[in-house]
Amino acid sequence: MPAGISFANVSYSLPSRAGQPARTLLRDISLTLDPGTTTAILGRSGSGKTTLLRMVNGLAHPTSGEIRINGIPTHQQNPATLRRSIGYVIQETGLFPHMTVERNAGLALELAGQSIRQRASRTSEVLALAGLDFADFRARYPWQLSGGQRQRVGLARALATDPGVLLMDEPFGALDPLTRAEMQDMLRALMGRFKKTVLFVTHDLDEALYLAQRIVLLHQGKVIANLEPAEFLRSRQPEIESYIHAFHRGAQQVSSPSGGPA
Repeated sequence: MPAGISFANVSYSLPSRAGQPARTLLRDISLTLDPGTTTAILGRSGSGKTTLLRMVNGLAHPTSGEIRINGIPTHQQNPATLRRSIGYVIQETGLFPHMTVERNAGLALELAGQSIRQRASRTSEVLALAGLDFADFRARYPWQLSGGQRQRVGLARALATDPGVLLMDEPFGALDPLTRAEMQDMLRALMGRFKKTVLFVTHDLDEALYLAQRIVLLHQGKVIANLEPAEFLRSRQPEIESYIHAFHRGAQQVSSPSGGPA
């Protein structure tokens, strides 16, 4: 079942070093992610997007405030159990190079103590969902895969335990445009089918508009927008307009009647 996620006045600061004061990355974040929805997080590099994501599964801990999943504070949950209940996909895929595709995709099932037969059945299923044939790919190693195929294995691994929450940190950022579009289409179809609660970090505005029901913009550690895609595009908030202009300035220049800047 999909799970709701809430951030209640969450802040995060890096500890002080060598006499330097602590640096605050996130300030008083309050957000609610409805069950079964996809929320995209946009913002400059260093705005705290990945830190926000990592706090959901306990890889980072708030300096203040609280994160709840289905109303239960994450700090009250067993860290291992929490992480096994949340799928996590990163840009580099995080596949273990010495493990086959089958073992990489089924690692969470192995850690959960499932039998070889159970793991094989579920791994075959999630690899198929990710667009990979089990018989063809099960014995391959990550170095024998293309970038898109590795990302598909990473997605299959994240889905293996059927988590209610899926965290995705720039999952398609290293892919070529055509492969990236294919992965976006696949993910959109899967999310429409399985209704996971997805928190999706990206720099790509078009990707956010295509995949998400809500778009959150972080700026200097604060949430300055939490809008539906159409509302985001219509917004006259200066930071949003700047983000949209920066992302689409090439298209604006090409569409200019003079051939110069619009």
